[in-house]
Amino acid sequence: MYVPKLDDERDTLCNFIDDQLSSLRASAYGLDDCKARETPLRSELSISGIIKHVTFVMNQSLIAAKDTKTDQSDEAFFDSFVPGRSETLSDLLREFDRVRSVYLSACRGGDLESEISVGPMPWYGVHETQKARLRYRYVHDVEELARHAGHADIIREQLDGAKAPELIAAAEGRPANEYVTPWRS
Repeated sequence: MYVPKLDDERDTLCNFIDDQLSSLRASAYGLDDCKARETPLRSELSISGIIKHVTFVMNQSLIAAKDTKTDQSDEAFFDSFVPGRSETLSDLLREFDRVRSVYLSACRGGDLESEISVGPMPWYGVHETQKARLRYRYVHDVEELARHAGHADIIREQLDGAKAPELIAAAEGRPANEYVTPWRS
């Protein structure tokens, strides 16, 4: 949990991003590969799929920050939601952790006033690359990651009743308190 403190704007944004990434990673806590692939809702989303998609999104942000062409094809985007047959939860989490480290390092070193290219985003009717400030990317990533952390919360509750605060406490090795008891499967 990113608790209030007197951080500057960049640190505040990066800490909120990191907090959402911690929540997403904790959603997989204690799951085996089979459970992590389950889709208990009407959509095709699974914990493994969300972990894979968020890794894709972080990679796309890193590529865009270098102002090089990203793989924003429809196929690459939609494939990012579903783990391949040979992609295990362990593999996906290992790649998530690797990309997260690079992504957060870049985030913490970024100049919020720098100009970056964003898009295209055809699902929003934006078919051309747009220019924006880096702060736009960070705020968008907070939004994107929070949305997917919420998806993961709902999926995990459907799978076994685990809730985000319990999972985060367990994943971080925190002791129980009067409000939260770490998850035990």
